[in-house]
Amino acid sequence: VQLQASGGGLVQPGGSLRLSCAASESIFGINIMSWYRQAPGNERENVASILNTGSTHYAISVKGRFTISRDNAKNTVYLQMNSLKPEDTAVYYCKAIRGGFVYWGQGTLVTVSS
Repeated sequence: VQLQASGGGLVQPGGSLRLSCAASESIFGINIMSWYRQAPGNERENVASILNTGSTHYAISVKGRFTISRDNAKNTVYLQMNSLKPEDTAVYYCKAIRGGFVYWGQGTLVTVSS
């Protein structure tokens, strides 16, 4: 599975962005799709995950501000990010787990700054 992340950019604090992760094939059989992020000098951290059942999980730091969703028809997972803060600045990566195999997309940079 190839994953293509997009939607990053520069946004002011309090603004919104929507990231997209398009898969090269059907995501119907993918068990878990996730968004991770990595800021300079920090480890990569799990931001949000969505199971094929529709269940979601969020990091405490983004809960209530970010929403993960998946569109099986478009083979795409989204991350809607609202009320962005400077500390949300990072490279965001999407990840898929299917049948025990892990797939990563390339990152998309999100910069939150005035």
